[in-house]
Amino acid sequence: MRVVVSPPDERGWRKVRYDGKILGTAQASDIGEFLRLAGHPDSESVELTDESLFEWRGGGPETWADSPP
Repeated sequence: MRVVVSPPDERGWRKVRYDGKILGTAQASDIGEFLRLAGHPDSESVELTDESLFEWRGGGPETWADSPP
């Protein structure tokens, strides 16, 4: 299972998919909670830089509002 994080929109929010399902639109602090709600077993200890779990599009985990991809 993989988390796909879309490029930031004009407000810096990013759409998040997990296992092909849309979880919602997030800021960085929301991703762990989204994964918990989706049933990910290690949602509390997940590292946003874990390339085996995350596919970042339009910039990595450091790219949100007001930061270029």
